[in-house]
Amino acid sequence: MAQAGPEPGRAGGRPLLTFGGAYSNHLRAAAAAGRLLGVPTIGVVRGQELADRPLNPSLARCAADGMRLVFVDRATYRAKDDPQVRARLLRDAPEGTAVVPEGGSNELAVGGCVELGRELRGRADVVAVACGTGGTLAGLAAGLGPDQRALGFPVLRGDFLGGEVRRLQDRAFGGPAGAWSLDGRFHFGGFGRTTPELEAFAEDFGARHGLAIERLYVAKMLYGLVRLAQEGAFAPGTALAAVVTGGPEPGAGTGGPECAALGRDGSTG
Repeated sequence: MAQAGPEPGRAGGRPLLTFGGAYSNHLRAAAAAGRLLGVPTIGVVRGQELADRPLNPSLARCAADGMRLVFVDRATYRAKDDPQVRARLLRDAPEGTAVVPEGGSNELAVGGCVELGRELRGRADVVAVACGTGGTLAGLAAGLGPDQRALGFPVLRGDFLGGEVRRLQDRAFGGPAGAWSLDGRFHFGGFGRTTPELEAFAEDFGARHGLAIERLYVAKMLYGLVRLAQEGAFAPGTALAAVVTGGPEPGAGTGGPECAALGRDGSTG
């Protein structure tokens, strides 16, 4: 049986085991990194029922990049941090496999995301980002300047993410860092879900700006940011930036990580 290797960020070329849902951007990124670095990867996927179905484009991309997919039931997935469950998942993994948390969120990853905030110093008053596990927001806020703030849009239902961001900042920085807030109104039913309204918004935004919009994270963030601007949440002259954390799933169009600047009145074109 494989033994758990070092904590994420200090894997040192060892095989990686990590976690995600059927449409996880994190799994796609981990699989691609493994291919580029020559590191074996294992993706533990939430949903045992998916094992007998054709792979969706996201999981197919993971497999094409060499990731071995392990499908588990939802109860096992929720208990993935339990030592006994973790040992069972590592049983068939290569010796020395390092475990990367869901979404890649730990204090080391948060420290890396600080650089994103530093890149945006002086370029916007408010920087928006979609949130799954909260790691990007935790680091982004810490890297921004004292006159800037980060605004997170959770893509999951539930009022838990604020506590997660605070916990990550405590572990990464020893306490709160930077100004940030959350607006949880725009999850559109929860992770992996969209609505006709969101689809129409994303199609219109993409057509007007020539930017293919990923639906499960980015579209929700952009919709929320535009709605807040329409509600008058930002003072006249406020410069807004939206962090695009990923492109559409394979086969759904083009796009990639970048920062899209909105107008100072919150307009999109």
